[in-house]
Amino acid sequence: MAGVDGLAVAAGHRGRAVEGGLALPLDITAADAGARIAEALPDGLDVLVRNAGITRDRRLARMPAERWAPVLEVNLASVLRTTDALLAAGTLKRGGRIVATGSLTGIAGNTGQTNYGASKAGVVGLVRALAPRAATEHGVTVNAVAPGFIETQMTAAVPLFLREAGRRMNSLSQGGLPVDVAETTAWFAHPASGAVNGQVVRVCGQSLLGT
Repeated sequence: MAGVDGLAVAAGHRGRAVEGGLALPLDITAADAGARIAEALPDGLDVLVRNAGITRDRRLARMPAERWAPVLEVNLASVLRTTDALLAAGTLKRGGRIVATGSLTGIAGNTGQTNYGASKAGVVGLVRALAPRAATEHGVTVNAVAPGFIETQMTAAVPLFLREAGRRMNSLSQGGLPVDVAETTAWFAHPASGAVNGQVVRVCGQSLLGT
């Protein structure tokens, strides 16, 4: 099975070898990013995981354009352009899967992350809008995973009080782990989820936000 994320990691094709796969370094926001990924995958693609994302946090009243635009471009616009390009090129095989990485912030919002929340809300909308067309025209399902507070290097930089709040604001009263998100993403790629389409699964320990 060949898979590729938002930064284009594929197995068994041209590129630079990394842990059994091959990396295709590129600017995911470039106009030709989708074409370059398709060219690197002449045998086609089974699973496309849209996982590229950045943050440029600041309250909306103090949000300059140079902090707003890159987040929307990387997290949302590039997903739309490259996914459309790969579908149009026939790179995604029939029976294939597209799994986007959303966020609970895109569902419930979060203070200081208006740009990030807007981009991830857009991903949720994109999944729901694209799923019917991708299924009927290409035989491909489209779903998303929406993580809540996950213990990562990025969240480790958040002030302690906010980290503790993030951990406690769910029914499990703890932060999630990257493997929790990875396992949910892997389920979407598994044959067992073949009848699931246009869905957003929250990996958040039943967060009290956005319920």
